[in-house]
Amino acid sequence: MSGLALRKLRLSHFRSHKALNIDCAPGPVAIYGPNGAGKTNIIEAISMLSPGRGLRRAASDDMIRKPESLGWKIAAELQSLSQVHEIETWLEGGQGRNVRIDGKAASQVALGKIARVLWLVPSMDRLWLEGADGRRRFLDRMVLSFDPAHAQNTLTYEKAMRERNRLLKDQIRDPHWYRALEVQMAEAGAAIQSARADTIAAIALAQAGAETEFPRSELAIIMPEGAEQAEGVDALAEVFVTSRPRDLAAGRTLVGPHRADLSAIFSAKGVAAKECSTGEQKALLISLILANGRALAQSFGAPPILLLDEVAAHLDAARRAALYHEITALGAQAFMTGTGAELFDSLTPDAMRLCVGDENGTSYVDIT
Repeated sequence: MSGLALRKLRLSHFRSHKALNIDCAPGPVAIYGPNGAGKTNIIEAISMLSPGRGLRRAASDDMIRKPESLGWKIAAELQSLSQVHEIETWLEGGQGRNVRIDGKAASQVALGKIARVLWLVPSMDRLWLEGADGRRRFLDRMVLSFDPAHAQNTLTYEKAMRERNRLLKDQIRDPHWYRALEVQMAEAGAAIQSARADTIAAIALAQAGAETEFPRSELAIIMPEGAEQAEGVDALAEVFVTSRPRDLAAGRTLVGPHRADLSAIFSAKGVAAKECSTGEQKALLISLILANGRALAQSFGAPPILLLDEVAAHLDAARRAALYHEITALGAQAFMTGTGAELFDSLTPDAMRLCVGDENGTSYVDIT
């Protein structure tokens, strides 16, 4: 057996779930129940099987179930291509998040090598309308799905930039203080830029080669005015040097890949995503997630695990049916949440369905 799927999920004191044990089906999984019952908490736990802070970008302490405050633990059995892995991640004793894979301590980057997890949550609905930070995070999550090393490159770049910014704020002008930091930033920054460009190309190819009910978009990486575009280690290093006087005046680094933004054009209409209707913007996001999944199926060897929170809320019945059809055709294990079982009527009958409820602040799950 090959592919990528969560076989078992075990939660202990994770948010509203005091204890949860689910043996998962390999295909679509519908999770429904009233607001506040704990549906999103389940898919958030699954998102913690990948590097980073999960789909809510929450601090680890915020995931601890109250009032016990004992810490939390997520355990999973993951089918990854031809191998099965036992994964544990947990928080206890006020320490940082721990990861163990197959009984051995591991880094979060190691999670990215065996699991590919993509998500779409309601907070992303305003992606094209709000600041560049959110779009950059969205882009980097796509990049990370192809290249787990992207996380380390980003950390290296940000750490060196923080130290450079400290020098700038202190008005340090001696170039010797900057050189080593700028070399680190240039090396990591060039790797970040290259990985982002490769991802944009892979998404474009996946969109162009697919028959889909969801609209295609043309993606591009753009820089704000005054932030020079430089590619490659040497070019970046030179830009950091020439930008020092301006950076000293601002007290921060004004150039580099941390200033990048993601733009999208609705291909069929030639209209920027930010100018599209709410429904069109949602459809464009779904299209990008599906394209990301198709591209990963080629590069990784299996489609990713999809986490789609309240994805059906703004789709009509025809679009919902189209989405479920595309997920099934992709062969992805997709965990989808919604308030009512009727939202998943057009989902294949053999899909797994979980009804989530709440009793006095404790979530429970019935498999239907």
